[in-house]
Amino acid sequence: MTALEPDPAMLAQLESNISGDVQTLLDTFESADLHGHFDLVYAAAALHWTDPATRWPKIAALLSPGGVVASFGGPLHIADEQLSEEVRRVREPYVADDDIPSPDGTPADAELQWPGTEMAASDWFTDVNQVVIERRATIAAGEFIGHLSTISAYLVLPTDQRSEVLSVISSVLPDHLDLVADITVHLARRSEVE
Repeated sequence: MTALEPDPAMLAQLESNISGDVQTLLDTFESADLHGHFDLVYAAAALHWTDPATRWPKIAALLSPGGVVASFGGPLHIADEQLSEEVRRVREPYVADDDIPSPDGTPADAELQWPGTEMAASDWFTDVNQVVIERRATIAAGEFIGHLSTISAYLVLPTDQRSEVLSVISSVLPDHLDLVADITVHLARRSEVE
C-alpha cells in the first residue's frame, strides 16, 4: 500500500496511526513518481484537489487491468435546520457556501454526481457505480470547527479571516451537534482501452 499526502502535518498524523506494510510519500498526486500497477486507487475527499487534465489518465495508468478506482466523500451538514441556518447567517459575510462545488458543474440534484460523471464520460473506466451510505453522527463543537478548518472554502481565506469566521461560527454552536454525515462512494473499473 502506498499513501500520498502533500501536507507534512497531515502526513505525520497518518504515520502515527498506521501499521503494517504502508509506504507513505510526502507529495502531490500529480508529481508523485509511482511505479508499478495497483489493484485499487482510493481517494478520500481529495479528488477535487487534483488536476482535472491529468487525474483520470494518471489513475488509469496506475491501475492493473480490471483494477478499481474508488472515491469516497461527502459533506457534513448540521442536522438541526435552525442551527444550520444560524451558522449559514454568521458564515455568509466570509464564506458564501462551504460545500465543495461539483468541479464539472453537475447539478446537486443529478442522479449521478461528480466524480462519477467524469468516470462515466471517460474511456478509461467502465462499470461506474454510485452508492450513498447514510450516516448520522454527534460531535463536539470543537471537532466540527476542526473539520471546517480543512474545507477548501476556509483554507483559501487569509489566515486572519479564517480564524475570525471559525470563531464566529464557534460562538453560535452548542457543545455538541448532530450531523448528517452521508458518504457517497464512486467505484469504477479500469477499462481495456489504452
